[in-house]
Amino acid sequence: MARHAILVIDMLNDFIGEKAPLRCPGGDDIVPTLQELLKWVRAREDDDIHLVHIQEAHRKNDADFRVRPVHAVKGTWGSDFIKELYPEGEEYIVPKRRHSGFAHTDLDLYLREENIDTVVLTGVWTNVCVRSTASDALYNAYKVITLSDGCASKTEEMHAYGLNDLSIFTKVMTVDAYKKAWENGEDAWAGGGDAENKVK
Repeated sequence: MARHAILVIDMLNDFIGEKAPLRCPGGDDIVPTLQELLKWVRAREDDDIHLVHIQEAHRKNDADFRVRPVHAVKGTWGSDFIKELYPEGEEYIVPKRRHSGFAHTDLDLYLREENIDTVVLTGVWTNVCVRSTASDALYNAYKVITLSDGCASKTEEMHAYGLNDLSIFTKVMTVDAYKKAWENGEDAWAGGGDAENKVK
């Protein structure tokens, strides 16, 4: 049976909310959708879907700051999760210092230890950290699903471009379609990618 990990990427104080210095406006809009998704997962009676929270947590002089404003420094308010989507119980937290949740972290080790074969992407930014994490998931031979209404970017255009790229090698679907697939005993990843080279 398939085992999934839903990655909640960078839903942090420095990105989400009116006080966020590096605000991702679309990120505010997906909070209720992600709350419902997390509630659904937490209410399940089995452990075939794991919740994994990816947390940007830079060092003070991180190389990322050569190309982007200083943000999400480890131990600061900005690097902490927004209260609406705070991790609970034993949900795994993966700190990262690069765009991808896999880059120089123990995410791959965790997934392999838990026999997870499918990575499900949510969070911000669709065209940056979500896309980078998706690429590395594919490189590590995971099946990849992108929840289109569970991701967001700085602009709707950036989000759309990101989803277009992601549709080449992931299964792009809505949160409701994902939940329905599980509830109907279907393989949510079926038909993923662009095997017929149709994406433009």
